[in-house]
Amino acid sequence: MGARLIKISSVYFVIGVLLGMYMSMTENPMLSPVHAHVNLLGWASLALAGLVYAVYPAAAETTLAKFHFWLHNIGLPVMMISLAFFLTGSSWATPIIATGGVLTVLGVILFAINIFRNVK
Repeated sequence: MGARLIKISSVYFVIGVLLGMYMSMTENPMLSPVHAHVNLLGWASLALAGLVYAVYPAAAETTLAKFHFWLHNIGLPVMMISLAFFLTGSSWATPIIATGGVLTVLGVILFAINIFRNVK
């Protein structure tokens, strides 16, 4: 699970950097919240979670780790794509942002529970 999270975090890193480059080239920072969340919740948080799971393999082998991975990696793209639409004027995206956010938060909570239960 550790290697899987580190690999997917590198995908988020590339997306975040490319989004930052796009905003710089267009001189339009409108998508800054998406850029920041992709880098923090995608790149940084998942890379750190991957490192934790690599150091504590017992935690990585749990069902909680699997649910954390899937909730985080379904919720975050849903939240970020709908946030991008919201920032460009689509008010219909608000409930979808919330849905993605709830999935991501649940994933993070499961990660924390897993750490408290399995990191000794």
